Amino acid sequence: MSLVPFDYVILRAAPRIQRGEFINVGAVLYCRALDFLGAEWDVQPERLKALDPAVDVDVVCASLDQIRAICSGDPAGGPAAATTISERFRWLAAPRSTVVHPGPIHSGITSDPAADLDRLLDSFVR
Repeated sequence: MSLVPFDYVILRAAPRIQRGEFINVGAVLYCRALDFLGAEWDVQPERLKALDPAVDVDVVCASLDQIRAICSGDPAGGPAAATTISERFRWLAAPRSTVVHPGPIHSGITSDPAADLDRLLDSFVR
């Protein structure tokens, strides 16, 4: 299979957004050529609690579940999940001031976006 371009963002959890401190917790990968949009995450509660001992880890995980639902087009993802795959990625990649937010958009090339999504988690999250 030939290589095709993809875009991705690293998802960050900022338990106390006003402090500007964050932990990488996941990734979203979009590959238009292969009609792929996926999100994976790996939350390590002890790392989040190092930034804020009072962080509600369940809320962080629920936010990440919502992102995964949007990626898959699951109605549980709300109105954003009903848009096109490219609109979903752009919505997820848009800057926001929330506990879970995306980093900048980066690009790469792939022949297997699911494998590259896992590689991104290994490189930037785990």
